[in-house]
Parts: sequence; C-alpha cells; structure tokens
Amino acid sequence: MGGADRAGSADRADLPEAGLTVPELQRRLAEFAAVRHWQQFHTPKNLASALTVEAGELLEVFQWLTPEQAADVMSDADSAHRVRDEVADVLAYLLQLCTVLEVDPLRALAEKIERNESRFPAP
Repeated sequence: MGGADRAGSADRADLPEAGLTVPELQRRLAEFAAVRHWQQFHTPKNLASALTVEAGELLEVFQWLTPEQAADVMSDADSAHRVRDEVADVLAYLLQLCTVLEVDPLRALAEKIERNESRFPAP
C-alpha cells in the first residue's frame, strides 16, 4: 500500500496511537465501552452484526466507482477520510469481537495464511 494514503498523509509516527499493539487497542476499546456501560450490548451476535454493517459502509464508498476510480480513491481527501473512518470502524468491531470470543486475531490470521499456503501452493 505504501504511499496510497496520500490525502492528508502527515507523518503518523508522531501520533501516540502509531505504536499501539493489538492488545493495547483491544484494551482501549474495552475501556471506551466500559465507561459508557456498553458491554451488555457487546455480544458476539451484536458485534458480528455491527462488523457487517461497517463493512457495508466501507463497500458503499466504492459502490459505483470504476476499477480505475476505486484504485485512485485515496487521492481525494474526502473519500480517503471516509475510507479511513470505515476501515477503523471495521477493525474496531473485529477487535471487540475477538476480545469477547477470546480469539487472538494475529494468531488466527497467521494460521489461516499457513492453511491457504498449503491449499493453494505457488505455481
């Protein structure tokens, strides 16, 4: 992806969030929900539903674009902002779902990549 996020692409290394780990992000999301008393709503079904809704909102950004327009979506500041927001929403709900289900998302992904490498060997 390098460089694809040109719109508003200030060096993000100076942001405190830039060095956060997945467990730290999950902790922050859990704290955010806890202080608002939202944990009661964070059931696996509700989180999976919310994840699907947010993925749909991400898809909506690209809905009527040609392949060329979609490839260039990050060059427009407004659409790039929308994409980043929807990606963040999808990731937030996915991480919250992983927390509730006690799934290590990085381990799950690594294991899936290994299975796919076996299922679909390189030519």
